Amino acid sequence: MNNAINTMSQYADYIKPTWAPPSWLFGPVWSVLYTIIAISFGYIFYRYYIKKLKEGVVLPFALNLIFNALYTPIMFGLGNMVLAAIDIFLVWITIVWFMKVVWKKYRWIAYANMPYLLWVSFATVLQLTILYLNR
Repeated sequence: MNNAINTMSQYADYIKPTWAPPSWLFGPVWSVLYTIIAISFGYIFYRYYIKKLKEGVVLPFALNLIFNALYTPIMFGLGNMVLAAIDIFLVWITIVWFMKVVWKKYRWIAYANMPYLLWVSFATVLQLTILYLNR
């Protein structure tokens, strides 16, 4: 809980655009997104585990989880907005990549992750704007 308070406090200290969401909104949004991620990614990892998918299909999902997990420590632990911008862009790229990889066979996963793609698209623009405003 203390980390969440520190993160919200840091976010509040940044110069942000007028259209930036309040810090309290991030928790509920990510709770919904992590539920979608757990179900859809879990399905893909299970299919890989039972040898129904190749490594190439799983790779963008695995990379996405890594880049997603690194964002908060980079942005709020290290306070490195440039590296955080690169990281969130990598999150966005891996979402597009995994959607493309599963489109033919598991289209539902691409559709289910549309809110994730939209949020990360918004968050990427927000990150770049905050970086620009706080340079």
